[in-house]
Amino acid sequence: MYIEIDFESEEAIYLQLVNQIIMGIATSRLQEGDSLPSVRQLAQTIGINMHTVNKAYALLRQEGFVAMDRRRGAYIAIDVDKLKALEEMKQNLLVALARGHCKSITREEVHHLIDEIYDEYM
Repeated sequence: MYIEIDFESEEAIYLQLVNQIIMGIATSRLQEGDSLPSVRQLAQTIGINMHTVNKAYALLRQEGFVAMDRRRGAYIAIDVDKLKALEEMKQNLLVALARGHCKSITREEVHHLIDEIYDEYM
């Protein structure tokens, strides 16, 4: 698994880690059942604190992307509660759309951006 952290980014490192794992799932680089590196191993590989990796894994588990097992460690386990996922997406999109609206981004520009993202990443 390849993770690239931008230490100059304003986005928290644990969120960068979460987002990259979610993108890995969305783009099929990570599959249901795939094991993730141990907290210690990933922290050493990236050069970050183990607590940061723990925080990312805990958030991924809470959001239904990862399961944890004492013997197996962290692994990809997608929560298939689609209604819950749609509601969470709706809330996230609402905030993103409100931010865009404040910056005068049009409906057509939003639709074009969504199509572009789907074509490139999904």
